[in-house]
Amino acid sequence: MNEATLQYVRQHANDDVRQLALRGCKTPEVDLQQALQQIAGRQTAGKKLPSWAEHEEILYPPHLSMEQCSSEQTARYKQSVCQALTEKPETLTDLTGGFGVDFSFLAPLFQKSTYVEQQEHLCQLARHNFNVLGLNSEVVCANSTDYLKQMSKSTVIFLDPARRNEHGGRTYDISDCTPDVLSLRDQLLKKADFVILKLSPMLDWRKAVNDLGVQWVKEVHIVSVQNECKELLVVLTSHLSPISSPHLFCVNDDHVFEVSTLTSHLSHFTSHLSPLPSQYLYEPNASIMKAGCFDELASRLSVSQIASNSHLFVSDRLIEDFPGRRFHIKAISSLNKKELKEKVLLLGKANIAVRNFPQTVAELRKRLKLSDGGEHYIFATTLADGNHVLIVCQQLF
Repeated sequence: MNEATLQYVRQHANDDVRQLALRGCKTPEVDLQQALQQIAGRQTAGKKLPSWAEHEEILYPPHLSMEQCSSEQTARYKQSVCQALTEKPETLTDLTGGFGVDFSFLAPLFQKSTYVEQQEHLCQLARHNFNVLGLNSEVVCANSTDYLKQMSKSTVIFLDPARRNEHGGRTYDISDCTPDVLSLRDQLLKKADFVILKLSPMLDWRKAVNDLGVQWVKEVHIVSVQNECKELLVVLTSHLSPISSPHLFCVNDDHVFEVSTLTSHLSHFTSHLSPLPSQYLYEPNASIMKAGCFDELASRLSVSQIASNSHLFVSDRLIEDFPGRRFHIKAISSLNKKELKEKVLLLGKANIAVRNFPQTVAELRKRLKLSDGGEHYIFATTLADGNHVLIVCQQLF
């Protein structure tokens, strides 16, 4: 980036990129396309990669690569996963380097680190950015499958398979990803003590474990940020004992709920049920909802599920460290008109959610004539006996 372009980027760092594109630039020395790409990248990094955004010299790729790259929060979590795997972190090989965010947080843990990426423009960015970040790492422009065949053994291999097909559409099944980690599994396990796979959060984790072979799975991490599921991490190794059991980690921001008997959770199950009323209602976070480890949650925290398909929990004692949202139950109403008038309609406004209920939020809001918002929450759900109820709550912080 020449000096004129860099000056333009500095001058318009906080401006609307679309407006800048429409306005154009009269200074011929300014590479406007490159400048706009860098401005957009820096703005995204300010929110997604704050430690990178502190370095003015960092160069950013086109929008798609920025959209697909990890956030700093999830990258730091992967760093903690890596730290816990081995006491001798000698070598790291990232076979799907991409923009290099995950690699930049993992590489400092190892004595030697290698970034592999088949797109030359991303390799050029990586060489520049890793130098800016002070990483003494090798950058290799190569096809990951070809490189895997000839590489030396590594302590950890990291892969983030591409989840888009040749038409640009998203793919979610592990067998549709590129490279095909299912066909490469045995090679990967021979070439690394541990293999960390970053997979789509839309993937069925039970099917992924079964497809990869439960005997090779050491850990499964379902990672959410601000209650939005972001990624699924699967750790493979060939060094498991025959009696070992994979561990499941349900992560939401700083809260981690660990399940140590993953094998028993490879099929769905029904949690302990409890009749209402109770004083407190709980809604599990996104990672636990995806994991489906409701029996473990109920048993460990002494809460009961309202019904097998409602995934809402209740207790008479407040569970301070429940991994999700907590509510104080104010009223429980059937759909009887008199009850609704006494317990629900007078609220005027409320936040409404439906869980295992025959009506949508929009349909229910229209029926109740309640505007959105306010301090009250209404959970419309179905009890174990099949009755439909509205549970009026206030959230506890």
